[in-house]
Parts: sequence; structure tokens; C-alpha cells
Amino acid sequence: MSVSIVELHPHNPEWVSKFEREKTRILEALGDKTLAIEHIGSTSIKGLAAKPIIDIMVGVDNLNQVAEWIPSLLDIKYEYVPKPEFIDRRFFRKGPWGQGICHLHICEYDSTEWQDKILFRDFLRLHPEAVSEYASLKEELAHVHKLDRHAYTERKGPFIRRMIDFARFAGENKLTKGI
Repeated sequence: MSVSIVELHPHNPEWVSKFEREKTRILEALGDKTLAIEHIGSTSIKGLAAKPIIDIMVGVDNLNQVAEWIPSLLDIKYEYVPKPEFIDRRFFRKGPWGQGICHLHICEYDSTEWQDKILFRDFLRLHPEAVSEYASLKEELAHVHKLDRHAYTERKGPFIRRMIDFARFAGENKLTKGI
């Protein structure tokens, strides 16, 4: 098994175009089975360094239907990767192992999984100070865990959870105050 090196790249505006191309391919493969397709993860945040992997989230009515889509997604080079720890989503990857170019996350539309990923992305898009803090953390973790992508990802978790909780609180606070 090859080592998966954590290597961050400066933000590349082309990442948005790559997402749009993949979105079109996914829509062609799945047709009207999807409710929404979103660009998530660090490549969706302007100015944020990232591993050059496009994270795509597809919202569906029911995760049980995803198994029947595996052949259609394989036709467009997305390989299903069973991950028992991902209870609320299904994971597919595109590209060589350890050097993937796209990660596809399928979850139920408007589930907690869906909402958390959108909240985190949108919060970062609206708060440059949070992007700076996240960028610093990512750089530090990429240095410390250069040869351990799993540890790199796990160590980002508390920051991500904190930003999601803050975004959720801020959103609820706006609603309750009528702002």
C-alpha cells in the first residue's frame, strides 16, 4: 500500500471549473436521481490552500438507493469505497489510490451530514478570519502529519466542529432576534 502524502497547494481558481465539469458528468450519469450537487471542502473556499482533491456532495432522498448507482458512477470513473465509519454517507473516489482527484460524498439531502458540510463551507466563505485560522492549522498539520493523511484529517476535526457549532448558533441567534 502506498503512502498518502499530505501536500497542500495554493488556492487554484481552476478548482471551481473542475467541480462544474464533474457535476455535469455526475448529472449525466445519475439523471434526476439527485436533489442537489455542491462543491464542498477546502477547494471550494477562495484563497484557502488545499490538497488538490475536489470534494463533491450529492444530496439524495434515501441512501439505500445509492447501491444501484455504483455501476453508473464507475462508468465515469468513481469507485465506491465502503467506509463503515461513514454511517450517514457513501463515499466514492476518482483517481489513483493516494492521489485521487475527486471525492464524492453522497448523503441524504438536508440531513445533519448535509447541513454540517454546507454550514462549514458557507461560514468560511463569509468569514475571512476563520479562513486564516483554518489555513494556519492546515499548514501546521500538513507539516506534522505529512505522511499520515488520516491523522491530518482527524486533527482538523475539532476546528471544523467548532466552526459548525458557531455557525449553527449564529444562524439560530439571527432567527430568534429577527435580524
